[in-house]
Amino acid sequence: MTTLAGKTLFITGASRGIGLAIALRAARDGANVAIAAKSEVANPKLPGTIHSAAQAVIDAGGRALALKCDIREEEQVRAAVAATVDMFGGIDILVNNASAIWLRGTLDTPMKRFDLMQQVNSRGSFLCAQACLPHLLQAANPHILTLCPPPTLDPKWWGPHTGYTLAKMGMSFVTLGLAAEFGPQGVAVNALWPRTLIATDALHMIPGVDAGNGRSPAIMGDAAHAVLTRNAAECNGQFLIDDDVLRATGITDLSHYAVDPSKPLLPDLYLDA
Repeated sequence: MTTLAGKTLFITGASRGIGLAIALRAARDGANVAIAAKSEVANPKLPGTIHSAAQAVIDAGGRALALKCDIREEEQVRAAVAATVDMFGGIDILVNNASAIWLRGTLDTPMKRFDLMQQVNSRGSFLCAQACLPHLLQAANPHILTLCPPPTLDPKWWGPHTGYTLAKMGMSFVTLGLAAEFGPQGVAVNALWPRTLIATDALHMIPGVDAGNGRSPAIMGDAAHAVLTRNAAECNGQFLIDDDVLRATGITDLSHYAVDPSKPLLPDLYLDA
């Protein structure tokens, strides 16, 4: 399979950034995209809403459903999934993209912020999978793709921001568990992570980091597309890196993804240079 035409994707946090890039790449194939996110009203400091994303999907050639959904709330998630099924007839793909970030040490991490990260990242990914799986199990070539890094126990990634790493690794461990449970039932469960920084609003959370040292979200959109068009029976339980995925498809020149080609690319968290 080389296209997502007619497939239905449920993407969390798709009003901007990587989630939107994945949505737009699928839309170019003629996919149906459910945009599940909290951003219903425009924020001057954080551009992009579920409505602007839905319009962008339509403009790119897809069908869209804008869903105001806080993935911490079970009732909202189940209602959003039901609305997606009602409109498009099923769900073929879940993309767990939504994530909360706070890169501070233990003494500078309020428990409210700690709880937010655990609820959105690991719990939210588990909840969305639980809600979508009854439909994925009935789909042809179903996929769950979660935006999380390869699991690591290296202390250098834990010491500086234990709360965030715990939440992000929670997503990775949810991926491991779901892959073991549902891979044998035909659902491909994988993770995707960028090799370099990606120029999204999340970079504002990292002091001293310039978006010019990263790549555009489009590389993640293209890499996700390459994964989601794979045969689900042959692709499960993998922790994939964006440029490796693209190189495997024969794309070796990645220079056009650089935000500023004159600046060096910096590695993303949890990956060594």
